[in-house]
Amino acid sequence: MNTSKEVETAVAAALEGAKIIQYYHQNREKLQVDYKGRHDLVTQADVETEQRIISEIRSVFPNDIILGEETTDGSRLTNERTWIIDPIDGTTNFAHGFPVFCISIGFYTGGKAEAGLIYEINREEMFMAQKGAGAWLNGSKIRVSEIQEPASALLGTGFPYRDLGLLDDYMLLFRKFMEETHGVRRPGSAAYDLVCVASGRLDGFFEYGLSPWDVAAGGLIIQEAGGIVTDWTGGDSWVEGKRIVCGNPQIWKYVSESIKETIAGNSLVHKG
Repeated sequence: MNTSKEVETAVAAALEGAKIIQYYHQNREKLQVDYKGRHDLVTQADVETEQRIISEIRSVFPNDIILGEETTDGSRLTNERTWIIDPIDGTTNFAHGFPVFCISIGFYTGGKAEAGLIYEINREEMFMAQKGAGAWLNGSKIRVSEIQEPASALLGTGFPYRDLGLLDDYMLLFRKFMEETHGVRRPGSAAYDLVCVASGRLDGFFEYGLSPWDVAAGGLIIQEAGGIVTDWTGGDSWVEGKRIVCGNPQIWKYVSESIKETIAGNSLVHKG
């Protein structure tokens, strides 16, 4: 894969950030955990990792905009050169020592994704994509699955934690998919879920209440792996629109139609 300078920079930044995460993962007694919300954790590993990643990017691209989960000032994606960073996607997993958490780095220009990288720390799996150049895992090209029938599909999701008042609506979807597919998995990291779709480990994925840093990199990786990524209405506002559905073409269609049929018009469709 002939990589751009942006991809090379993302790789270098992720590997530097991973050193911090690995240190605290192996020395959990030194990890300080704070709360941004009742179920929304942040650790000093998140903050230190994001600072390290930003430092690496700024050393190469000092004038680019950076939107990070822990340091963003509320800025939104524009047409400027922008990096979207999640230093640890799966912080709750990380804080508990549950081994699914990732670094996610997306690069956008003109409001469109140009490069994406997700590094799963424990397995040392580096997923990356460059616009028009395909998607890769540790140097090998990946593709979405070829599963056509929902009954043979394995789906991924994430449960809401900021607004539990929407949980009953969400469970309507969960029940439907449990009845009609091979099952539904919830690893606890949206970034990891997305690269599982891109590599064919999952056939489809849906979630709501997400932020740009959860999906900015993974969405491009899925697209470059031959999959489809949209919001819940079939539009393209999935980066900042909080709701995402993706998969190989056939399973994406099934999940999208199921969402519309099962919960159309209720609160889940209209709230983040």
